[in-house]
Amino acid sequence: MQQFIDAAPGIRLWTEQRGAADAAPLLLVMGARASGVAWPEPLVDALAAHHRVIRYDHRDTGRSSWPFEERPYRIPDLADDVIAVLDGLGIDRAHIVGMSLGGMLAQLVLADHPDRLLSATLIGTSALSSTPYTRPDGTTVPVEELPGISPEVLELWARPVEDHGPTADMQRRIEHWRVLAGDQLPFDIDSFRALERRVIEHTGHDRTSTAHGRAEHDGMLRTDRLAENEVPTLVICAPAEPVFPPPHPQHLAQCVRGARVVEIPGMAHALPPAVLEPLATAILRHTGTVKD
Repeated sequence: MQQFIDAAPGIRLWTEQRGAADAAPLLLVMGARASGVAWPEPLVDALAAHHRVIRYDHRDTGRSSWPFEERPYRIPDLADDVIAVLDGLGIDRAHIVGMSLGGMLAQLVLADHPDRLLSATLIGTSALSSTPYTRPDGTTVPVEELPGISPEVLELWARPVEDHGPTADMQRRIEHWRVLAGDQLPFDIDSFRALERRVIEHTGHDRTSTAHGRAEHDGMLRTDRLAENEVPTLVICAPAEPVFPPPHPQHLAQCVRGARVVEIPGMAHALPPAVLEPLATAILRHTGTVKD
């Protein structure tokens, strides 16, 4: 079922619900510049077998409003959209699964609105905390000294997006996924090509907004509140991650009180078919709908 939510004046968000209406709600929050349909269909279906799954398009993606050029917003405003989606659908509390930027938005909700969450799962993201990382040997590493984004990803992100026609655009999109997918699993070009075709069809055009990269991100640290967390939290560790490589997941789990880490072998900063079954299993075990 598809529905539009009025999140703020002039801001409409596209949402989709799947699964039994009386099942525990589970909200999927995608990363920067990514619409809700970037969540792979097999993963959504696996989760919807046990949950009322909700996914939505961020501002400036998909079928939601594209307001940034006229009315710039801040990244924390995107976290307010998470609450607006829950309110608009009449959901008091939900499980939340956030990937990349979505994982940061999930942390903001975790810190600022813990009463709205049943659990949180954080994927491919970094901690909104100034707490140093403690290595297994007890030594500490300041946050600013943790591994950064790989040079290959940075170079790719720095390239201007130019219009050279649909064929060149699809090649650019596939190259982007090839880098984000890492080097531990074979690259499934067909699945990512199908995903991008689905995103373009859903959006109605092939333009990609740069709004999320330009939005102000000040005021996002939640060091103390994350350290006081009481919401059950799962951190997914992707060993081939090129954006927030290990030990970022371990650091995140140290910053969020009570969090635990589950590693998905071969996973990077993408969701190819090979990781979907173990990822769904990890999420469903965490939400308590699938037992060990």
